[in-house]
Amino acid sequence: MILYFSGTGNSQWAARRLADSLDDEVVSINRAMKDGHPASFRSERPLVFVAPVYAWRLPRVVDRWIRAARFEGNRDAYFVMTCGGKCGNAAAYARRLCASTGLRYRGLAGVPMPKNYVVLYDTPGAEECRAVVERARPRIDELARLIGRNEALPEQPIELNDRFRSGPENALFYPALVHDAKFTASDACVACGRCVERCPLNNVVLVDGKPTWNGTCTHCMGCIAGCPAEAIEYGSKSSGRHRHDLWTEELA
Repeated sequence: MILYFSGTGNSQWAARRLADSLDDEVVSINRAMKDGHPASFRSERPLVFVAPVYAWRLPRVVDRWIRAARFEGNRDAYFVMTCGGKCGNAAAYARRLCASTGLRYRGLAGVPMPKNYVVLYDTPGAEECRAVVERARPRIDELARLIGRNEALPEQPIELNDRFRSGPENALFYPALVHDAKFTASDACVACGRCVERCPLNNVVLVDGKPTWNGTCTHCMGCIAGCPAEAIEYGSKSSGRHRHDLWTEELA
């Protein structure tokens, strides 16, 4: 079973390619979060969690969701993380998550995908994004082969700065940056409601035809990347930056 969380479609795309290679089912964690019902799953095949790296770890909302969900059947758990470069020491925290939830940790691997965190970094243009996605295909296929053979994913060497990034830096990242106070919508907004639909935490609502953010944002960038009118901005940080979006609506 392939379970994914995705804001701009990077992890959704990776999950779909893994599922095609493994002939396995795909489950949207976004949809499960949005529905708000207790999550319960049974799979006779390994669980493969696909998610982006947030400050060199699994996103906190995904960690909490896994802890609250019920999994029956196969207890093997693989983690495939889409990232801009490295995963830091994310594996250590995924291992702890498995230990506390009764899952059997089988490894964590990163898949470089187009950078999409427009509130902090410059993002590549459309052509470069396409090239990065193409380079990711053989990496995902390699991971699918390992998972299909029930092999553990190779462990990566961890340096001191990896421990710092996934530890103290991650702890500072959320209170310092992860809030929605700076999101705005310009007059270009057409009140289509796509930002409302894309938000996995039901944090965005339309008020008088304009999106309003209500304080439970996880910075998935689904609203800003998925806006067809490019009407959403994050203060001045996102202005002029390419909004990378691979999201496929039918897999939402």
